[in-house]
Formats: sequence, structure tokens, C-alpha cells
Amino acid sequence: MNNITTYKSFFFVGIGGIGMSALARYFHASGKKVSGYDKTPTKLTQALQSEGIEITFEDRIDERISRLSAEDTLVVYTPAIKTLSLLDYFHQNGFTVLKRAKVLGLITENTVCLAIAGTHGKTTTSTLVAHLCKEADLPFSCFLGGLSENFKSNFLYNGEHYSVLEADEYDRSFLNLSPDWAIITSNDADHLDIYGDVATIKEGFNEFAGLVNDDRQIFVRKGIDIGRPCKTYAVNEKADYFSDNIRMEGDTIRFDFHDSSENEPIGFQWEIPGIHNVENATAAIALLHNLGVDYNRLKEGIASFKGIKRRYTKHRFRSGKIYIDDYAHHPTELDAVIGSIRTFYPDRKLLVAFQPHLFSRTRDFAQGFAQSLEKADHLILLNIYPARELQEHFPEVTSEWLSEKINLENKTVCSLEQALEQIKNQTFDILLTVGAGNIDTLYDPIKAWLENE
Repeated sequence: MNNITTYKSFFFVGIGGIGMSALARYFHASGKKVSGYDKTPTKLTQALQSEGIEITFEDRIDERISRLSAEDTLVVYTPAIKTLSLLDYFHQNGFTVLKRAKVLGLITENTVCLAIAGTHGKTTTSTLVAHLCKEADLPFSCFLGGLSENFKSNFLYNGEHYSVLEADEYDRSFLNLSPDWAIITSNDADHLDIYGDVATIKEGFNEFAGLVNDDRQIFVRKGIDIGRPCKTYAVNEKADYFSDNIRMEGDTIRFDFHDSSENEPIGFQWEIPGIHNVENATAAIALLHNLGVDYNRLKEGIASFKGIKRRYTKHRFRSGKIYIDDYAHHPTELDAVIGSIRTFYPDRKLLVAFQPHLFSRTRDFAQGFAQSLEKADHLILLNIYPARELQEHFPEVTSEWLSEKINLENKTVCSLEQALEQIKNQTFDILLTVGAGNIDTLYDPIKAWLENE
């Protein structure tokens, strides 16, 4: 295979994806000619275009596509796209066409790779690891699955010794990587359309863990068996590294971090809510300290972390209402975010607007979704966001079908277009909008309404 750095031009099929756009930004920052295709314009594609990246939204061979040279252009695609005329054209005309994960693996082969894996928590943890690397002024580049509020991007170049990235289990992508250090946050059932069953998912994570050479350089949430020795971390229970004494003082979360090699706990504070986020921080602190960063520097880094867009993004308004927006799209993630709200605001009336993501995931985890959503006081259930799937393949799976399984008196099913009006008609203390589809388009209108209420 050619060295990918020899290509002058890169074309991304699915460039608007969060992982794909980080790669596109990397090559653009490296001085390469970058262009791409995506199905629909989004805030992210608009940002890429404003940075000088050319994007087409039509699946046809126009003059810009026909000008590309197979010798000079590497085509990168996401496995979420199954069929496309553009992909057929590139294959038929001798272009080198590689999956995103393969390209990411090639980029990181010559770096000290810090890979964060897990069905939940990997975006927050990898973004926090990258932030702590930046605060410690380590030479690194990062490829993130979310938009860092500190970086205002999902990509940052600060050198090439280390690479920080999400190790994505979808389509077994993480097996393309060469991790030197790793964190595994979780290995719950997800992507059953790829893996088939829970046992096969766990085997995939064990195989990923096997890519790390040193037992001391892999950090795994306590309770997860990866089939090999490792360092463990936890919250509110003893492990090699653990945090406890979690308390809220105003909007500040304080917690004590325990290192088995230290006599006294180390106190940390930040403004990122949620016990699950303290767990993510515990893993990140442990990894960075093992890279040689002292705890005082890590305290400063944790305190200055602003979080990730759509990961428990919280706003408080003059009316006293609180608005939280989150990307959660699996029952375990919903439990985490709703559980955190209930822990810190036990007496507040909670309105949840949830958009299920994928017909297959809704079908596979219907009972789990029902149990999670029953913890709301009122639920607005949006129509299922299909992403890469077609409704005709899942005719029985609808939001009405899911709603029937939810034991909650106050619930409504509606379209995305109807959701804002439905929200305005409800009484609540806390509003949570949650989901991985296009429910994020409600964020600005909701925020503007609450600011003027």
C-alpha cells in the first residue's frame, strides 16, 4: 500500500460525520487538497466549507469529481454508507478507497497512540484526555467523536508524538488501530446489527485489548473482564484508581481521586455534572499521570475542562429553568444522564424530549428504553431517526410502538417539526433533549425561547 502522505488530494465520502470530519481537518491542516460528499448540509459541513474544504451534496459525477486523479487522490469512506454512485465510480476507475478506520490506523502507526474504547463514555473520555494533553503541553494530535468546547473543534494539532483518538467498535473499526495505551469504559450490548449478540461484542473488545502490549498501559472500568491483566478504575468502589466523596457545591462538582500508590486522596473539582463523568475523569487522570503528568497540573486541567457539545450541555435561565442537551441514544446512556439529573435535582419536574436513533436499536433495546424513559415526569417521544436504515425494513418499529411499552401517564409522540410547540406547552423545571439524530436542530430555538421567557 502506498504511503498515504504521498497523496496530494483526499476525497471523503460521508465527510459530515464527526469522525470523518476530524480526519478531513487533519489532512487539510497538513496542506493537502481536501474535498468530500455528504447527503445533507449540517452545521459541521458548513464549518468545513468555511475552512476551505469543498463539499458536494449530490450523488453524481460532476466536473469536480471527474477532475480527480486516481494516482493523486485517496478516497476515504465511512462504513455507514453502503451504496453510492460516487463510491462505484471511484472503485471502477482505479482509485485507492479505504475505510476511515484504516486511514486513522495508518496515521497513528508512527505515534504513541492513546486509544479510548467503549460503547459509552469514549467521546467524553477521549476529549478529556486530549484536553489534559494540551494543558500539559504534550506534543499530540487528536481525532475526536464530539466537538470540544475548549478546542471548538473535533480535531487539534499540537505535535505528532502522541495521538489521541476514539477507538470505535462499530464495524470492528478499532481493530485497525495500533494502541500503545488504552482505556475501555464499557462493553455493553450495542450495534447488534454488526455483532449479532453480546458475547461477540465482548470478544471484539477483548481482541482490541489484546493490541496493547503492556498490561500496565490499559485501564479498564472495574467489573469488565477483558481476558488479560490490566489496571482498573471505578467510582465509589476500590480499584487501582478510584474516585469517591462526590458532592455538588453550587454548579461545582468535587471529588476525591485515589491512586493505590499514594497515601492520601487528591481533591479535584470541575463543572461537568454527572457521576458517569467523574468515572470518565478517573480514567483520564490515571492515564495522564502514568504518562508523567503531575497531579497539580492535572487538577488545573480538570478544573478548566468545559466539556463537549451535546454531552450534558447545561444552561440555567432567569426563570429558574434548566435546559440540558445530550447525545445519549442507548438505554445505558439515558440511565446515566437521567440518573444524574435525578441525583442532583431530586425534586425538580423533568421533561424529556427523546428522538430514538435507528429502527434496529429501538427494536433491540425497546424494554431498556422504556425503563429509562419512565424516569421522566413527562415524555415527548419524537419519530425514529433512521440514519442509514429504511423504515420499510422495520415496518412494525415506530415511536408509537415504543410508547406503548413505556409505563408513563404523561407522554406524547410527535414529529421533529411539532416538538418545539409541544415543549412550549408543558410545565417543567428541567428540560432534557436527548438523541443522536437531528434533534440537535431544536437546540438553538429552545435556548432562544427560554432566554426570552
